[in-house]
Amino acid sequence: MKIHEYQAKELFASYGVATQQGYVAYTKEEAVECAKKLSDKAYVVKAQAHCGGRGKAGGVKLARSLAEVESAADKILGMRIINRQTGAEGKLVRKVLVTGAVNIKKEYYLSLAVDNENASVIIIASGAGGTEIEEIAATKPELIVKQLVSPVTGLRDYEARYVAKKIGIPKENTKEFIAMLKNMYKLFIDKDCSLVEINPLVETEEGKLIAIDGKVNFDDNALFRHPDIVELRDVDEENPKEYEAGKHDLNYVSLDGSIGCMVNGAGLAMATMDIIHAFGGEPANFLDVGGTATTERVTAAFKILSDPSVKAILVNIFGGIVKCDVIAEGIVIAAREVGLNVPLIVRLDGTNVEKGKSILKESGLKIYACDDLRSAAKKAVEMAH
Repeated sequence: MKIHEYQAKELFASYGVATQQGYVAYTKEEAVECAKKLSDKAYVVKAQAHCGGRGKAGGVKLARSLAEVESAADKILGMRIINRQTGAEGKLVRKVLVTGAVNIKKEYYLSLAVDNENASVIIIASGAGGTEIEEIAATKPELIVKQLVSPVTGLRDYEARYVAKKIGIPKENTKEFIAMLKNMYKLFIDKDCSLVEINPLVETEEGKLIAIDGKVNFDDNALFRHPDIVELRDVDEENPKEYEAGKHDLNYVSLDGSIGCMVNGAGLAMATMDIIHAFGGEPANFLDVGGTATTERVTAAFKILSDPSVKAILVNIFGGIVKCDVIAEGIVIAAREVGLNVPLIVRLDGTNVEKGKSILKESGLKIYACDDLRSAAKKAVEMAH
């Protein structure tokens, strides 16, 4: 789950990570009122959307008067940010953050993430902040500093001090940096985050370290422990189908192809998508209904797959925990309830597979049953074309 920059900064402040004061506005008039609350002589108006690259897209503007604040908000509100992170549809800007401007002397990049390979938290930092970390990694990888942190011992001072030295934090700010990084780590652990990022972290002309931008993502599987974080969710920023899938405990990611996929198991889903591509087709989604799929979840999955861009649906189920006949009954009930009008190709294997095939055959529905994934994928590509 993602949250907006202004929400991330509110979390930063609650954990003792220094940032600017700011207010959120939904109209240009509100933006002016927000600026009036600040004691600064210059302001920054920033688009609030779940994507990076806002500055490059014109979504971040400096304003030196209330009139300029109003003009900046007017230009940013309603704009659509389109880049490689957003896809072709882009992200519509519905609100802006108005903050005071900062006199920047030096910019840094600082983040905490999960390192799955080492089962650790990893600090990723750079003395070249203000740009996308992917760009830095590609063009100047020597500027990237990484430090693993054991979840058993937590972040230790010498590890934070090492990062500070490697990215060029001034000696007089080292103690301040260590405290900030330890507070970020506490936030990361307390709230079950998958990412806590400051880009840029700046050294001001006044000699202070301030997070003037922030990004915080959370592990969806841990949200049940954090009702306060769930309240920060902005449904408008999410793909409607992905949001609906989440309500039914379905793992769904929307893609650009024409073949809808419904599979149980993430590995099998990836293999299904790969073989569709191998036969010249493109999957319309990743959809894992899980190992305990029920009729209700299968029905919900079919409803999510009902889309004008989907020209055929491939169901690939291995019956283990849930038997194939139970899955087949769910498919038949769901197909009738949803009223599918596209070809439905089904490949079943595993426990009670013959019973499952019989149920599909006797349903009276136009279902193409296949014995193996290869023939099922090939059929789906043919039907989609």
